[in-house]
Amino acid sequence: MRGLVIRWLVTAFALWLTSLVVSGIQFHRMGAVFVAAVVLGIFNAFLRPLVLIFTLPINLLTLGLFTFVINGFMLWLTSEVVKGFEVHGFWSAVFGALLLSVFSLALSAFVSDSGRIQYIYVERIER
Repeated sequence: MRGLVIRWLVTAFALWLTSLVVSGIQFHRMGAVFVAAVVLGIFNAFLRPLVLIFTLPINLLTLGLFTFVINGFMLWLTSEVVKGFEVHGFWSAVFGALLLSVFSLALSAFVSDSGRIQYIYVERIER
């Protein structure tokens, strides 16, 4: 349970960072960030696999690049469901989904499967 909450917070933080970078993605209230993280997680868990199956031929033709469009669609769909969260335009959704993936990957690198925050300890070796 702890791991689920930590990953939810990581996704919410990544969504907030994405909204700071991409001008076409906006949150009008802070609570919408957390709701959007939950809704996006539900869409990615249940709806995204079905969309990937239906778009498999075009995904194969584009060598997987169409997946970015699907991720953008999931982000846009989340903005349609969550009040206080807006995605303006196709390219904002696609670029936002790409950045969201990068931010989530970078942030979740510090979280273990059990939900513990991992620290990186670097020691300088003197010669």
